Amino acid sequence: MDLLLKGRRAVVTGGSRGIGLAVGRALAAEGVSVALVSRTASSVEEQAALLSAETGGDVIGVAADTGDDAAVTEMARTVRERLGGVDILVNNAAATNPGTIPEDDLEAEINVKVRGYLRCARAFAPEMAERGWGRIISIGGLAARQSGSVTGSIRNAAVTALTKNLADELGPSGVNAVSVHPGATRTETFSGILGRRAEALGREQDELERQMASAVSIGRIVEPHEVAAVVAFLASPLSVALNGDPVFPSGGHKGPIHY
Repeated sequence: MDLLLKGRRAVVTGGSRGIGLAVGRALAAEGVSVALVSRTASSVEEQAALLSAETGGDVIGVAADTGDDAAVTEMARTVRERLGGVDILVNNAAATNPGTIPEDDLEAEINVKVRGYLRCARAFAPEMAERGWGRIISIGGLAARQSGSVTGSIRNAAVTALTKNLADELGPSGVNAVSVHPGATRTETFSGILGRRAEALGREQDELERQMASAVSIGRIVEPHEVAAVVAFLASPLSVALNGDPVFPSGGHKGPIHY
């Protein structure tokens, strides 16, 4: 399917690894010029160069901390200068790897994953609205609809609320906003968390993964490129009917019925 994305320009925060990098790859493969954004310059520039060589697309790396107002302003200026503008924003940056900071460090989580998403939206939404087309896709997580982590539930539910407000405000200008909440996805972060949990429980990592997969409707853990495929569609003109409502590319969660 042609997603009609050729010639568009995108920013992907948290773009040097995991889901963010997979999204950058999927968009570049569709002919999108992509700016990968991450805090570490060497890492994001290296990944951008590799992705550009792999896809033959225009991929750049820009270092920025989305938890800082001035850094986001400078990042937006750099991206506009190098790409000529931005049509698609994929908010994916997080404060750090889940499980490596105190559970009660809510301020750090909110500053990057909620306020940071809003900073980036404010940086790029006006030009999208002025041109009459744009997409803002914000990556949250399945904790938005389940308990177990106070900070996880709060930050991801807040991403949903932020996105709905953006959708209602920007929709009449041709700019759609959607939140995307993956479940367990086979990223470096997932492997690290699973390893620490297995060690704490005195169990084998493979055994623990099989237990987690048994609760997923497709019977396995979702891969980053599978989440990225959903995001690429949402970034396209074909997704116009989806605005404001959250999307959950989790492979399905056995049991609950959400309606």
